[in-house]
Amino acid sequence: MMMWLLKQMQRRTPLGWLQLSHEKSRLLVALSGIAFADVLMFMQLGFETALYDSNTRLHRSLQADIVLLSPQARNLQSMSSFSRRRLYQAMDIPGVKSAEPVYFSNSIWKNPQTRRETGVLVIGFNPNKPAFDLPDVNQQLQTIALPDNVLFDRGARGDYQKAIAQIDQGKILTTEIERRTIRISGLFQVGASFGADGSLITSDQNFLRIFPRRQSSSISLGLIKVKPGYDAKQVAIALKSHLRDDVKVLTHAEFIEFENNFWRTNSPIGFIFSLGVSMGFVVGVIIVYQVLSTDVNAHIREYATFKAIGYRNYYLLSVVFEEALILALLGFIPGVGVSLGLYQLTRAATNLPMYMTLMRGLQVIILTFMMCAISGAIATRKLQSADPADMF
Repeated sequence: MMMWLLKQMQRRTPLGWLQLSHEKSRLLVALSGIAFADVLMFMQLGFETALYDSNTRLHRSLQADIVLLSPQARNLQSMSSFSRRRLYQAMDIPGVKSAEPVYFSNSIWKNPQTRRETGVLVIGFNPNKPAFDLPDVNQQLQTIALPDNVLFDRGARGDYQKAIAQIDQGKILTTEIERRTIRISGLFQVGASFGADGSLITSDQNFLRIFPRRQSSSISLGLIKVKPGYDAKQVAIALKSHLRDDVKVLTHAEFIEFENNFWRTNSPIGFIFSLGVSMGFVVGVIIVYQVLSTDVNAHIREYATFKAIGYRNYYLLSVVFEEALILALLGFIPGVGVSLGLYQLTRAATNLPMYMTLMRGLQVIILTFMMCAISGAIATRKLQSADPADMF
């Protein structure tokens, strides 16, 4: 249908464009409305993607084929502990190469720059068994093995610029967490998320020093590596049947989806962003409908005259759809430009991964064409019922 309309438009005088450009003030208002709707959709889609990307960056960097966690765990910021004994039992399964523990805990620390208390996610693991595929961390494993030494996320959200600059210069900063003095001796890069403003990485022994009430036998995650030649899914199935119900077994990909699913279904944030996209679409439909409906009403006599001299309805409808497509294309261009600027502003203010992608651009322009096509279809209902005899 769309290709047929485009071919029809190429064969005739561009009446749609002539009508739109005749009322330049009305055209500018219409384009502003469509651009606003596009910006709203771009921002909501950008926030939604940033929500999933930022909250799974640590998940994606884990060096594991299979992940063990507590059934009570909701997401990475709300982890429950389970017995480390399950890791020893996992080693009995054919195909399991290694099983290593990781500790997570949310805590309040003093910002080394402002000395104000703020939240941070603390992560501990055995430095002899790297848990993350993060070069900045793996190059400093000997550093975090030293007592009370930690690495700080340079992508954290907050007032840390001066502190990060001092650490980059080789200085070691001290601050307090859980009434214990720690030394920030290095940096790594992950970035803030919707769940945590920043994170600290240290050794498992330092983690247990910071949280003395935490037993070493109570772990947050178990990282399972599979031997070459074994299928991770099959090993995961064997682990599920072998281990007790007090532990959940997920492949690496399933663990990432586990986090995404929490924000998508158990958190209102994912729903709000999806609703925002829908609202932007509806706003655009209403704006374009108002423009096209006004144009049809203003030229109803001319349309009736076309019908009187023999033009069929599909020709007149193609004129209205031509206007809709022109509005969609011209309104999309400023929408992209404004969105690019807002993305950059959001990245600078929140450290969230807000980037324009080709796929998102295609998604929004398709939604824009659909938005304008729906508006055109509604606006043409009056045109189809126009009777030349009633006009004159």
